[in-house]
Amino acid sequence: MSSRFVIDTIVQQTTILVAQLATAKGIRAPLSHVADQVFLELANSIEEQGVPRKVAADMFGMALRSYQLKVQRLEESASERDRSLWEAVYDFIADNDVVQRAEVLTEFCYDDGASVRSILNDLVETGLVFQSGSRRSRSYRAASAEEMATMAAATDRETLSMIIWVHLYRSGPQSTAEITDALGGETEHIEEAIDSLHDSGRVSQNEANRWVCAHCVIPRDTKEGWEAALIDHFQAVVVAMSIKLRQMANPTLPSETVGGSTYSFDLHDEHPHRDQVRALLKNTRDEISELAETVREYNEEQGRDKATEKVTFYFGQSIADTDHFTNEDEKGES
Repeated sequence: MSSRFVIDTIVQQTTILVAQLATAKGIRAPLSHVADQVFLELANSIEEQGVPRKVAADMFGMALRSYQLKVQRLEESASERDRSLWEAVYDFIADNDVVQRAEVLTEFCYDDGASVRSILNDLVETGLVFQSGSRRSRSYRAASAEEMATMAAATDRETLSMIIWVHLYRSGPQSTAEITDALGGETEHIEEAIDSLHDSGRVSQNEANRWVCAHCVIPRDTKEGWEAALIDHFQAVVVAMSIKLRQMANPTLPSETVGGSTYSFDLHDEHPHRDQVRALLKNTRDEISELAETVREYNEEQGRDKATEKVTFYFGQSIADTDHFTNEDEKGES
């Protein structure tokens, strides 16, 4: 019962994060594939834990044959992603110079009209589409390539570079093919991102022609790369919890070097310890940054290959107005 509660809670919190990612920066990412992706990756992970396929099928409440067929179907179509209605509406407008509102509604007459109108409003609000004319003669135009493409392309390239940088630091030496298999995407884009990292000195090739990096630091004030930082933070938490869970199964007590602690402080503007608490993140970051630089310099002199363990220290901070929780509670009771 306790395990089920923990699983349900983690899934709930993860879906909140996915929802925020799917709507970040005004984009409405398609989510039609998420349920299938979760099922497939969860099934594979369960089987990797040594659970027989028949037992795995039972854990999903499925007959073995149905489970096998679903896994096979999803593995075969894993590279295909259906477009969302949001994408289809945007593409229809983008493929034409100017589109009348009536034309859009006619094109998507088999879809829910309220959803189409809502998507049109959303596209205008996010700046991807421009609107003109009165209510009855309203027309739409997609933002031009000159208005969007340059910034978007530069952002995407830098974002991919950051993700590869973090991936190499966490996973160790890999070839271009291995990086492409792990992260997906077009080989050409992966190669361009790696070249950018190599040119800037962030990665290098070892004697086996595999890409390596000795350190990875994503500046706090960078506008690009937040995706890579988020992935890195999330992975650090998941790895720490996974190792803790494995150690919990051992007869000996888990090591104090694995796991984490969470502290919360209730403060107000005149609280005597408010400044001290709010400075925790900066002070911790400064101390760790200095130590990380010392370790990096030593490793460069002695050789990183001598390392036999990777210690990851994750920390974070959030400040939420207590009114937020009060409003959420009231919302839940209504």
